[in-house]
Amino acid sequence: MAYDEGIAERIRDALADIPNVTEKKMFGGIAFLVKGHMCCGITNETLMVRVGADNYESALARPHARTMDFTGKPLRGFVYVATAGFDTDDGLASWIRTGLDFVTTLPPK
Repeated sequence: MAYDEGIAERIRDALADIPNVTEKKMFGGIAFLVKGHMCCGITNETLMVRVGADNYESALARPHARTMDFTGKPLRGFVYVATAGFDTDDGLASWIRTGLDFVTTLPPK
């Protein structure tokens, strides 16, 4: 599993006050789950964020976001974010908040 441990640590810090966060190796990297649902993660140096179907187009319109297509087919409701989109703490926090806003609407697994 290839992912940047420094970025993973930044995500851990950003999620430190959120209850029920777990980590799981998936998508070729590491994912952070909230109540059993993937919220965000990192593969190589790319952030993955679960935004949900309703927020998908608006998330793609944000700078440095692109379709999450690791299988060759777009995974609707998830986006990749290039490093430039989360290189500041505010940028990372904004993307994580987007993921949290979606996954907290889902029932616990």
